[in-house]
Amino acid sequence: MPRVLWKGAITFGLVQIPVNLYSATDSRSELDLTMLDRRTMSPVGFHRINKKTGKEVPWEDVVKGYEYEKGKYAVLSDEDFRRANVEATQTIDILAFVEADQIPFTHFETPYFLTPGKRGEKGYALLRETLKRTGKVGIAQVVIRAKQHLAVLYPMGDMLVLNVLRYPDEIRSVKDFDIPAQSPKAVGVNPKEVAVAERLVESMSEEWNPAKYHDTYREDILATVEKKIKEGKTEVITPPRKEREGRAGRGKVVDLMALLQRSIETKGKRTGEGGRARSRSRNTSALSKTHHRQRASA
Repeated sequence: MPRVLWKGAITFGLVQIPVNLYSATDSRSELDLTMLDRRTMSPVGFHRINKKTGKEVPWEDVVKGYEYEKGKYAVLSDEDFRRANVEATQTIDILAFVEADQIPFTHFETPYFLTPGKRGEKGYALLRETLKRTGKVGIAQVVIRAKQHLAVLYPMGDMLVLNVLRYPDEIRSVKDFDIPAQSPKAVGVNPKEVAVAERLVESMSEEWNPAKYHDTYREDILATVEKKIKEGKTEVITPPRKEREGRAGRGKVVDLMALLQRSIETKGKRTGEGGRARSRSRNTSALSKTHHRQRASA
């Protein structure tokens, strides 16, 4: 079961629907690559460096600051973020309902899945059914990770989805770019070319099937990795001595079978040494008795 990122309620009018928020994306498909120093093949890490002293700063000493003037900051604590608007951090506040096709694709950013919270099943189903019947989507505001977002709430099958939207001032204006004039004729496109292009589109049209598409670039990279492994073109990275000792002290993996085998071998050696010792003792005792007998007969 995925981890709950946020718990709160959907509100519209006087209605409140308890919900749980989950990430709708899975980052496990991303390639987990480690940066290495080409010269030594040692891992290269990220450090929080103080720009004045050049020294690393531990996480507990890192705070967030807003630069209100050049070089001057107002420091904000986690409590400041919580107090900014307590209610806003606990609700998905629907501000309006609009037609879904009125929202440009460029505004969509990050999807989240919503499930009903405790005693929220009825309200969840009611909102989902209402959105389906009206063809509307809800425009809402929500705070996620200390930032207020504009979002759109819509049904997807039996699931309610919350998709974070970009604010209008986050979208660049198309006026900033050089693009062809709106009229195709102005750039020399004739009706016959349009007709042929339309036929091509029709010939390539099909039902949307997301399972048909996959990350071929990632698959090619993994195939290259597999080939390098088979050819033995790999690098073994040995941690520095101190790091190895630290890891051993923190949580060394115990090979129970090896310990048992070693115990058996050690016990066998001790038994053999004991047997030899007892044999030497018996031999010494026999020699002693023989010696006494010889002295008595003399």
